[in-house]
Amino acid sequence: MSERERAVQMVNDIPEYKLGYVLAYLQGLMADEAEDDAFCERLYQDYLNDPDKGDFISIEEAAKMCGVDINDV
Repeated sequence: MSERERAVQMVNDIPEYKLGYVLAYLQGLMADEAEDDAFCERLYQDYLNDPDKGDFISIEEAAKMCGVDINDV
């Protein structure tokens, strides 16, 4: 039995409620890796070119910006 035939047999034996997991996995396997690599490269380049990179703020400052009073927590 070929690997394809074994895969089809396994899919036929999977309960209906689990088929969504199989489909999601198969879609991931079929995704275009070059497209994924290009997306990751764009994210990396955006990070490198971000003028705010490296400007850190304290947790208190971040909470204040979000409207959270850390003394209430």
